Parts: sequence; structure tokens; C-alpha cells
Amino acid sequence: MIALVSAPTNLGLRPPQRSAVPGTAKAPEALREAGLHEAFFSRGAVDGGVVLPGRYVDDDDSRPAGSIRNQDAVIDHARRLAHRLALLRGQGRAPLVLGGDCSLVVAAGLATRVTGGGGLVHVDGHTDFRHPGNSASIGALAGEDLAAAIGSHIPEVADIDGLGPYFDQAATAHIGCRRDDEELAEVTETIALTLPADQIILHGAPRAAARVLSTPGIGRGFWLQIDVDVLDPAHMPAVDSPDPGGLAPQDLVAFLEIVAPRAWGASVTVFDPDLDPDGSHARLLSGILSEGLARLGEDSAPTELA
Repeated sequence: MIALVSAPTNLGLRPPQRSAVPGTAKAPEALREAGLHEAFFSRGAVDGGVVLPGRYVDDDDSRPAGSIRNQDAVIDHARRLAHRLALLRGQGRAPLVLGGDCSLVVAAGLATRVTGGGGLVHVDGHTDFRHPGNSASIGALAGEDLAAAIGSHIPEVADIDGLGPYFDQAATAHIGCRRDDEELAEVTETIALTLPADQIILHGAPRAAARVLSTPGIGRGFWLQIDVDVLDPAHMPAVDSPDPGGLAPQDLVAFLEIVAPRAWGASVTVFDPDLDPDGSHARLLSGILSEGLARLGEDSAPTELA
């Protein structure tokens, strides 16, 4: 049974302009208004509640070098959200986390580590693999979440409570970045599977999904992270960093329909209602998710703690 969890965080994003606040915190309620909750509840899903983040602060002028934006608040939110996800997994429910930004992957990783493990399928228009080893300008965890998830970031976020790395590199797949992504070569050499968007467009989403599910270490019981900027901005411009060359809605639906049943939970991130004044993109996204994730968790491996 799917449990919808709201996690309206914007803590991991850069401000759209100095002293402004990113709009991703509004996404769960924008999706509710667009009919997402009604669609899932009509099929038996339950309300998993909300895990509120701390206050967003544009702290670039004051935070210590080598730290990330809103670091203490990010860590606190990750711990509290992980606790909620672990409870739901232990109850045999499949959490669908509506964010929020991609820093939510850290919470999913913590929950994965304490509930019996599992891999990561990272669906994103960017690799999100910036880290201290390849950049002098770390700071926005939403662009660094994959690095944190597999232990390649600062210990404060990549090894919370000594539980890192949250996902094994050999059980991690990335899907959907653009071919010109700066970290593509490094990610390809580091994790089990990397499939840029152009390969999915060329060979089809079902083939990409089959490759993910046949990757040793992923199989059943992984976390599914979906950053909606994997979609082409011709379809989904309401994101923090839109880049051309992304998937069409039908591609994403086809991919999710195949992989979602094997996932123990999923998170949806980076939709920004501030960039969607008429609600049309929220309605599009609601349709994609209600169709693509309808069978989330139905065929995932049981947790060791269940």
C-alpha cells in the first residue's frame, strides 16, 4: 500500500536570487490541488503525513567554507524524514515522498540503511555529483545528492550518525542526465549503471528499465528518486535548472511503470509551483506520477525488519 508523505523542503537549493526563497516547498500542496492525492487515495493509498523542514536561509555570506547551505537544517530534516520512512517500510507500506528538493535522497538513504538496505535508482536531468573532490564550489545539496548518497561528499551529510555510505556504488543507477553533464564521465566510472537521456530516447524507456532491473545489486527493494527536470523543458519548465534534451512525459511514464513495482519507495523533487502560475505543469506532473507510480512497491523485496 502506498503512503503519501509530504516533505516540503527547499533547503538544498540555491536561492533564485539573493535573499529569495525557492518555491519547491509549495510542490506537495500544488500537486494535491492538481488531483494527485485524490488519484492515489481512490486506489487505496493512505496519508503518510508531513515532515516539515526548518527555515530556509540564504547563508552564502556566513556559512563556513566546506559546508553546504542550510547544513544543520538539512541534517535535522533528513533524520526526521528517515524516521518516518523507516516506520512506513516496517509497516509494509511504500512511501511516496512529495518534495521538495533532491536533498531528500539523504533521508531515503538513512532509512534504507536502518531497514535492511537496498539500492538506488536516481532519475534526474543532472548527475548531481558535484562534491569536494571535483569542485571548489559545493554548497547546494540538491545538486550534490548523488555524491552524498554514495559517500563521496563531506562526512556531515554523507555519513550522518555513522551510517554512510547510504547506498553501495555497485547497487546504484543513474538515469536521465544530459550528454554534456560535467560529471557524466566520473559517475559512469563510479556507479553500476549510467544511462543518459539520449540513450533512453534512442532505445526506448522499456529497454532502459530492463537494464536497470537486471543490474546486479539493484533487483528488488531499491529507492527510486525522481527529479522532474529529467523531463524536457518543452514539457516541464517549472524546475530549478531546466536543460534541453530531456524525456517526454510518455517516456518517463513508461520507465516508471516498469521499475516502480520493484522499488520500496520513491521521492519526487524539484517541481517549483512559483514557475507554474496557471497550474498546468502541476496537472501534467500529477498525471505522470499517478500513472507511472500506480504500482509502487507491489513487487519489492520485504525488509529485514518487516
